[in-house]
This record gives sequence, structure tokens and C-alpha cells, in this order.
Amino acid sequence: MQQPPSGAQVEAAVTALRMLADPTRLRLLWELSDGEHDVTTLTAAVGAARPAVSQHLGKLLLAGLVITRRDGRRVLYRARGGHVRRLVAEVLHAADHHLSGKPDHD
Repeated sequence: MQQPPSGAQVEAAVTALRMLADPTRLRLLWELSDGEHDVTTLTAAVGAARPAVSQHLGKLLLAGLVITRRDGRRVLYRARGGHVRRLVAEVLHAADHHLSGKPDHD
């Protein structure tokens, strides 16, 4: 039997899920799952205003879901690790199954 999660684990998970509950942030994380992007590229990809994208990226950074790297004057963002990339992929695959009526995987 597995040990129950600690309070800190539950709080970190709730924060991550709360971040995914916003359509713009979910789209940003989807874009960042395939590599690094700057704010200009992300703004075009998600169809949101630059200030909004910057604000969402700041929240994702504080939540530990994205990391940054400087390239000269540009800041490049990417999803933080395989767990975050898989979480985004899984929630979108689950939504696809729900919407299409495909059976769930066991």
C-alpha cells in the first residue's frame, strides 16, 4: 500500500492543478512542452495580448511549472521537466477521450 501524500505534496499538486485550470496557461504549457519559446512567439501561438502572456508566465514560473533561460536580451521559457509535460499531455488526452467518447485506458 502506498503512503498517503504529505500536506506539502497535496498543496503543491493543488497549486499546479489550479494553474492548469486557466485556458491561456494550459495553452502556454502545451506550447512550452515541445521546447523553449520567448514571449513574442508564445503571444502569437496562444492568441493573447503580450501583457497577459507575461503575467501568466510569471504565475507559472512562481508555481514551478516553467523555467527560464536568458539568451542575450531574450528570456526563453520551457516546461519544467517530464512530469509537467506529461501532466499537460494527460489532461488534454483525458479531455479528448471525454469529448469524443473514446474509452478510457486502464
